[in-house]
Amino acid sequence: MQGALDRLLSLGGHAVHAAHRAGPGFVTASVVDPFGNVLGIMYNQHYLEILGR
Repeated sequence: MQGALDRLLSLGGHAVHAAHRAGPGFVTASVVDPFGNVLGIMYNQHYLEILGR
């Protein structure tokens, strides 16, 4: 997730909420893009475990 956040910031986005743990295996962050849109990104370990099954 950090890679996606870094990429958004390098493209001119501004962090609204820095990456933070929202629960076990769940990390969220949000960025405002240069056009004023708020983009939320997340990492969800549980989802990745289900995909791997």
